Amino acid sequence: MKMLLLGIWTLLALIPCPGTTEELFEVSVWPNPALVKFGQSLTINCSTTCPDPGPSGIETFFKKTQLGKGPQWKEFLLEDVTENSVLQCFFSCGGVQKDTMLYITMFQPPEQVILDLQPEWVAMDEVFTVKCHVPGVAPLQSLTLTLLQGDQELHRKDFMSLSVASQRAEVTISVRAQRENDRCNFSCRAVLDLSPQGGGLFHGSSATKELRIFEFSQSPKIGVSSLLEVGVADTMNCEVFRVFPAQEAVFRMFLEDQELSPFSSWKGDAAWASATIRAMETGDQELTCLVSLGPMEQKVRRPVHVYSFPPPVLEVEDAYPLAGTDVNVTCSGHVLTSPSPTIRLQGAPNLSAPGEPAWFLFTAREEDDGRNLSCEATLEVQGQRLLKTTKIQLHVLYKPRFEESSCPGNQIWIEGMDQMLACIPQGNPTPALVCIWNGMVIDLDVPQKATQNHTGTYCCTATNQLGSVSKDIAVIVQGLHEGITSSTIFIIVISTLGMAVITIALYLNYQPCKRNRRKRAPRQREQNKDEESQFTDIQAEECNSHYC
Repeated sequence: MKMLLLGIWTLLALIPCPGTTEELFEVSVWPNPALVKFGQSLTINCSTTCPDPGPSGIETFFKKTQLGKGPQWKEFLLEDVTENSVLQCFFSCGGVQKDTMLYITMFQPPEQVILDLQPEWVAMDEVFTVKCHVPGVAPLQSLTLTLLQGDQELHRKDFMSLSVASQRAEVTISVRAQRENDRCNFSCRAVLDLSPQGGGLFHGSSATKELRIFEFSQSPKIGVSSLLEVGVADTMNCEVFRVFPAQEAVFRMFLEDQELSPFSSWKGDAAWASATIRAMETGDQELTCLVSLGPMEQKVRRPVHVYSFPPPVLEVEDAYPLAGTDVNVTCSGHVLTSPSPTIRLQGAPNLSAPGEPAWFLFTAREEDDGRNLSCEATLEVQGQRLLKTTKIQLHVLYKPRFEESSCPGNQIWIEGMDQMLACIPQGNPTPALVCIWNGMVIDLDVPQKATQNHTGTYCCTATNQLGSVSKDIAVIVQGLHEGITSSTIFIIVISTLGMAVITIALYLNYQPCKRNRRKRAPRQREQNKDEESQFTDIQAEECNSHYC
């Protein structure tokens, strides 16, 4: 019996009891937490405190390779980690197995941040969208997207509250376009914050995109005459109002299929362009103006009629007739004018019938030299009356002659002063003038200081292709004192008249002085008679001197 009890106690001693070494061992894994970039590998170390562990390893669906091991640890390499997962590391000790779980977080930095503006050109007061998308970023719950206008934050979005099924790394907002938005830069900033998982901050930014705002609500207008003359340059204008930005409006202008070369300008919310047009064919044609701004363009057309109306043909039998000869003038419509115009010839007694020429005959006179002969042609085109005029200047030829008004026969020079012989002959062609004094030809264009030696007779001859004529001019040189005497006499007369006026005024205003003034009156009259006598003597002396 004692032996039986001893055996039982021996067996009980061999059975492990709760709280022994195998129950106290631990299993751990490193790194914890585990972060790995998408597609890369992760080294895992699994270890235990069991002094003599039994079977051990890791459980994962990733491809694994054991890199090394020790008495209480094993190291593995996980390859091509592409998603989040849970790894199990286990050890057995004294027949007891323990494990620990490792949460592996796969992350993908925001390497590509895509910003989309829809549309990039927006009509004013229309709505445009700003959208930011980050493909492949993970984990989404750690991502924050921020939309920026310049440096100003428009909208921020995080993804903490999104369910896994609805996870998309994007943010979209809608904005109503205003003028101040034009040329604004929009961008998107992405931040992946892995600091709670033991990682760091990863940043990404989109390329900047510029938004364009435009207003183009009114159609352009063409300004041009409805009638164009063939071969004659005219100007075509095209303008548009309430356009923004006006300086970026692009004009294209056409005459039928011929593109013109416009010059454009702008001010405020208006833009305009002008181009030179030259139609080379008659008939109905069409002008086109096309204005584009951003994605929008507007076109306007204008019909025009091209006509042919050359000036009338004015013919003068002789545009350089001799004075006294007959001149025949004829005017007719140009052969390229259709229908035939109505002709009116200035000076003709009657108005000619439509399509008929006009003419008249007159005798050329000297006073007709320089006369403009004029002919008018009128033509009605599409209800508009058109007028063309042709002019020819008549040149009447006549022999030279001297007029007393332009070439006086008697001329007085003042001694010591610069003088020139005054003589301009008449005639057509303009005569050449030669003047001779004392056998010498004098220079008529250079003034000369007058002396008594210049007194004498000058012989002047005017010559043109039709003949010549001569005239003698008597020149008298007066002394300087003679000129002053005449001036002195004039001053004395004026002074005398002034004194008389003053005397009368004093007489009317101061009665007590009447008697004294009556006494002085005879004496004043005697003085005036003496002055008049002196003036008469001086005039006679000048006349005698001139006559000599």
